[in-house]
Amino acid sequence: MTTVSTPTVDPSGSVAVVATSRANYDTDSYTGQLWQIALDGSSAPRRITRGKSDSEPQFSPDGETIAFLRPDAKGRPQLALMDARGGEPLVITNRTFGVSSFVWSADSGSIAFTSTVTEPGRYGTVDGVGAGAEDPRRVTENKVRGNGAGWTQDRRSALFLVDVPDLGAEPYAEPTGRAALAAANAKDTEAAADKASESAEGAALPVVAQSAEFLEAKLLSDPQFSVSGIAFSPDGSRIFFASAQHAGADDDLVSGIYSVAIADGVAVENGKELESDLPAARLEVSGSSPMSLHTPTFSGNGETLFLLGQELGESGVDFVARNTGVFAVSTTDLPSTAPRSLTDLETNDYGDVHSTLVPSPDGEGVYALARHRGAGELHHVNASGELTLVSQGERVILGVAAAGELIVVNYTDPRTPGEVALVGAAGELTALTDFAALLREATTVAEQVEFTATSPDGYPVHGWIYAPEGEGPHPVLLNIHGGPFADYHWAYFDEAQVYARAGYAVLQCNPRGSAGYGREHGVSIKEAMGTVDMADVLAFYEQAVAAHDNLDSERAGVLGGSYGGYLTSWIIGHDHRFAGAIVERGFLDPFSFVGTSDIGWFFADGYTGTDPVQILAQSPMAVAHQVQTPTLVLHSEEDLRCPFEQAQRYFQTLKRAGKEVEMLAFPGENHELSRSGTPWHRTQRFDAILEWWARYLPVS
Repeated sequence: MTTVSTPTVDPSGSVAVVATSRANYDTDSYTGQLWQIALDGSSAPRRITRGKSDSEPQFSPDGETIAFLRPDAKGRPQLALMDARGGEPLVITNRTFGVSSFVWSADSGSIAFTSTVTEPGRYGTVDGVGAGAEDPRRVTENKVRGNGAGWTQDRRSALFLVDVPDLGAEPYAEPTGRAALAAANAKDTEAAADKASESAEGAALPVVAQSAEFLEAKLLSDPQFSVSGIAFSPDGSRIFFASAQHAGADDDLVSGIYSVAIADGVAVENGKELESDLPAARLEVSGSSPMSLHTPTFSGNGETLFLLGQELGESGVDFVARNTGVFAVSTTDLPSTAPRSLTDLETNDYGDVHSTLVPSPDGEGVYALARHRGAGELHHVNASGELTLVSQGERVILGVAAAGELIVVNYTDPRTPGEVALVGAAGELTALTDFAALLREATTVAEQVEFTATSPDGYPVHGWIYAPEGEGPHPVLLNIHGGPFADYHWAYFDEAQVYARAGYAVLQCNPRGSAGYGREHGVSIKEAMGTVDMADVLAFYEQAVAAHDNLDSERAGVLGGSYGGYLTSWIIGHDHRFAGAIVERGFLDPFSFVGTSDIGWFFADGYTGTDPVQILAQSPMAVAHQVQTPTLVLHSEEDLRCPFEQAQRYFQTLKRAGKEVEMLAFPGENHELSRSGTPWHRTQRFDAILEWWARYLPVS
């Protein structure tokens, strides 16, 4: 399986560059390089770098340089530059925690980037002080941990600026011999002078010396506030970003758009975390009511600041099934507290993990990615709120770039994990790559067949069926997605393909509570989990097997992860028709979820309410004693989203009640195991799942 990044297109519109990624079992990690693609189809795509995991390519606005991220010897992604004509890349940063995102200035002379800044003495910043020897943490806030990140209260994402060097200059060479001795003597002399100055004036000494190999960066934002989604202002004097710097930010999900003046930055040395008296960031855009605003993007003509955002109700935490919309502010109105909503927040959703805004070449609007009934559509929105459907179909568009008349996208559909394509005038895609050729040669790709069932109350339930080869009847797996405000979609899905290849028919649907079908559909399970959503998935299963002779109505299993783990455990606590169940990374006890999950301080209240009786009526733990289905509990030990204790307690509850149950715990993995865990663990997970089904739903 090979996936591809969002493309970047040179200003002339002649070539695009993407990064690929695939599992590498030799290194138990992911391998990827940059590929150049001729947009006129005159030549085959070609690999232009040979790094272990190059990613996130971006052409400079003048088209002369490609910036991207390349891991260093410790696996930390650093900012690298390469002449667009080819040549050896130059790594220009040496950040302790790497670079997380970056953007070019309009004149191609500098790059703004975000990078984690931590308290001194933590996370290996002092030699010999490991994680177990660090000072204790004093916790006073809600937002202190993050899945996949661990503690976050003492490390934030700050904004930096670095000037772009001359790639044709003489390469840096580490001094040796006499030159190294002279440099060391000079450094000792400088250190002695600094120490004398410190004694006299109380000044702080640098922690890490600057290496001439890497460039000096300028710190632009206060490291106590995390930033994301960076963009240069049209005149290049300020950088805009999303952040939460308001009073009470720890108690809500609100964020606004802030900016800092480039001239106000403080020069820092790479690898050195510096305390400084930076001017406060200026709040540019906030909602008149509580909102989460992010992804600031200026139109090509510089007249409009486009944003993505969600309304959050009066509490600032009313997040359930809130569609993400496109908003706008005229740059002449900045700062502003009233961004204009340009899209229908009840029907259109631009908030998937691929949410992005890209300025369109007309200078007046942006391209945005919408999820709709399992498809990922490309829309164009202008400052007047005029929406144009650019491309739709049985696929998910993941990213977009544009130059002149050309629109280039990366996408996935039922037959490929990722390709690059041109978008035609009628919205059709012309593929420019075929990275999935090896996948098709080595495997059989099961067809994704659309099916719609009717719930007992008459509500339509939309989904898909994957059937294995042969006449059947095939045993059936009812697979339930996470979220719950997420969806199954028209995309290559390794889960369904693995199960179908093993001989199982796979049923997947988007019950009420899912995303992509309007807000009413998504919010219908708020404080009513396990009601209409359970009715929907069971109706989908019953009607799919009844309508297809190749599906075995007598032999079925049920499984799901996260919210899917919730609904699986809820179903087997009430319904005993399934031969087996797999409960993975589940939300299994709303009571203990609060206080242990990284999102526990707001998520459980939003979905199951705050009344103890009402919560108990939605808790899988409360009906665990009713389970009769053999159950495998899968969980990652470092999962902070649905903490490991959820699995441990559910397993022990079933075990103590004499139920048939096993648990498989993955060390070193978090909530994202099935999507981005190490390749060997992902394969071992599939092995365990298939072994479980071989026991309870054997196939020939």
